[in-house]
Amino acid sequence: MLKINKRVEYALMALKFIATRTDEDLTSAREICEKFKTPFDTTAKVMQKMNNAGILNSVKGIKGGYTLSRPLREITYMDLVSLIEGKNVGRVCETEKGLCENYNLCNIIHPVEQLNRILTDFLKELTLEELLLGTNPLAPTLLVEAAKKEVEA
Repeated sequence: MLKINKRVEYALMALKFIATRTDEDLTSAREICEKFKTPFDTTAKVMQKMNNAGILNSVKGIKGGYTLSRPLREITYMDLVSLIEGKNVGRVCETEKGLCENYNLCNIIHPVEQLNRILTDFLKELTLEELLLGTNPLAPTLLVEAAKKEVEA
């Protein structure tokens, strides 16, 4: 199962909320927190990271807040994960302490690593517009095609 950490979840919530607003009002971190019951400090830090990376544009002041500065179709899921987590996705069998203690005995290393490659390649192509706004009805089909290519290789 794909694990999404809380900071990435908060970023996705904020981006979808901002992208689906019908008005052109600014969106504050406080507004996101109140709407989705997320912790203010973490949500504000995530939004600031997205601002610093050029995904959001911030306006300071009493009536300040954020708007999208780039279309969601230009940002992939993995771009966002790398930005928020500050790292690239590593090997499945690695932990913070190194390789899993059962690595040398494990009989599913290759299938699990293959699955990880397929998913990672797919998520590198999946735009936030496709993910959050459902603009690509072929996304599940593309994942299956990617898996077939990996198996054939």
